[in-house]
Amino acid sequence: MSVRSSLQTYAALGISNVLKVASYRARLRAGIHPAQRLPTTDAKAPFFSCNSIAPRKTLTPRKAWTDRQGEFFGLALPLQASPPHWHSSCQDPSKIWDEQRPWWQIGDFETGLGDIKAVWEASRFDWVIPMAQRAATGDLSEMRRLNDWLTDWIAHNRPFLGVNWKCGQESSIRLIRLIIALLILGEENQSLQGLRDLVRMHLIRIAPTIGYAIGQANNHGTSEAAALFIGGSLLGRESKGGEAERWLQTGRSALENRATTLIERDGTFSQYSVTYHRLMLETYCLVEVWRRRFALPRFSDQLHERLRAAVHWLRQMTDPYSGDAANIGANDGAQLLALTDNGYRDFRPLLQLAAALFEGACERSGDHDQYLAWLGVEKPTAALPPLSSETFDDGGFHVLRNDRATAILRYPRFRFRPGHADALHVDFWLDGQNVLRDAGTYSYSVPDEVSARFAGAAGHNTIQFDDHDQMPRLGRFLFSDWLKSHAVQTIEQDADGVSAAAGYRDAWGASHVRHVRLEAAGLIVSDDVSEFQRSATMRFRLMPGEWVLNGQSAMLGDIKITIESTVPLQRIALTVGEESRYYLKTSPVPVLEVQVNQPGQIRTTIRY
Repeated sequence: MSVRSSLQTYAALGISNVLKVASYRARLRAGIHPAQRLPTTDAKAPFFSCNSIAPRKTLTPRKAWTDRQGEFFGLALPLQASPPHWHSSCQDPSKIWDEQRPWWQIGDFETGLGDIKAVWEASRFDWVIPMAQRAATGDLSEMRRLNDWLTDWIAHNRPFLGVNWKCGQESSIRLIRLIIALLILGEENQSLQGLRDLVRMHLIRIAPTIGYAIGQANNHGTSEAAALFIGGSLLGRESKGGEAERWLQTGRSALENRATTLIERDGTFSQYSVTYHRLMLETYCLVEVWRRRFALPRFSDQLHERLRAAVHWLRQMTDPYSGDAANIGANDGAQLLALTDNGYRDFRPLLQLAAALFEGACERSGDHDQYLAWLGVEKPTAALPPLSSETFDDGGFHVLRNDRATAILRYPRFRFRPGHADALHVDFWLDGQNVLRDAGTYSYSVPDEVSARFAGAAGHNTIQFDDHDQMPRLGRFLFSDWLKSHAVQTIEQDADGVSAAAGYRDAWGASHVRHVRLEAAGLIVSDDVSEFQRSATMRFRLMPGEWVLNGQSAMLGDIKITIESTVPLQRIALTVGEESRYYLKTSPVPVLEVQVNQPGQIRTTIRY
């Protein structure tokens, strides 16, 4: 990789962002960062008490986080202890991180200890939500349990020691979930001193590193801004001015800036990820719920405009039959607002809340109104308009729709760093089933060759040239030579169907142009490939099932995928790959692989 290529990549990240991140890391190494000299603080039980409210008998709590079962990355797993061991990995409990070291002395990738996120997960306080819900519906034993777990967490996570204080966003997620519990229990107007002390403890950790969070141009900035705004507002209700007011105003300013900077006009979020988009939207929903609850000044029209666009974008990515969504982009298993048992991969409850808050409309069905009820949001009378085919050109997405099916074509429009090499990936949904699917992410803490099977071109329904990735790797989370699209054809509708197209040329000179057409009874994908050196390998990751390959057709029930080519096929085969729909969990999927060794067109027809 050339020096010029590296410099161009850092310039694309934004000089201001690069300087923020570099300054943060340099000051930590030198031992002069303010976050390394935080004041001693403490918090003591009780943190919550629901003695003053009537039980909310009409609402249904989540079933997660009982004495024997937890929920990690959206999946139910047995608890090894109750409360959990806060410094052991949920993936491998034998891996235990030191809880006495200052947070800045702990690396993201400690040798032999596995994925740091597997340790963070229990300390993201997801358990606070179902415990508070059960207490709010009349089970006071859950109130005692909630206070006991928080007391135990503080005892084993002294400020600011150990891995669970390492990340400002992790602290923000904890704080925000404490606030959700306040809202569930109806204690936002009479919070206990222990809770306020715990919130202040977290704000002390978050505030000094907000610049670093903003410099990353991702959900760290939105989450930490939200924590400062909500937490500062809570503390400011007890004593006006001072640090609480500074936190509130810093959070408000950053929330405005992040919305207009990171959310494109068409609604695409900077991380080009469906689940991270949801996390950002959940964050702003909580901010807006809190703002309304206390009649705080309204955010700007520009912020509301971007949030409305973001809601619409996520509606387009969500399958209306199942509530699941395309697994496009990085996915670390985060879900900030989990108020029902719908599950991690059902996006509809959050969309109902977000549309009510930012569009003043929602789906008429009452099946997904629990979020509204738990958070005290009135359901609008207006109904959302039906969806149709649409191009999101700011972010690089074509969405093609008909009554039964949806096809999404991802193409490179990288104003922000790409997390996956997924150019010209096509996701296809039929009657609620994800027929052509993305491999997902699996883990951020794996060797490069494993990461490439998920985040690289091999993990997507696209073409891989000459066995290399679509972009060179510059680091664990950074590609260089970001692709640029050409031959973009926005959505075109005619009497028989809808079509769109896009293409790119990579740093090695290889060219790929993909045309996608959705008709009433089929999907047609045409790929023009040229200028590669040895081979072009097309992969389609298929829904699980007993697929059968017969000549140049793969079949499962009524679905038939047929491959045609203007040049000889060097290889066509059904192989077995992996997918990760939940972080740190994989499952096998069939993969249809087609290889050509010379320029030409490959035409794939899916009939059903």
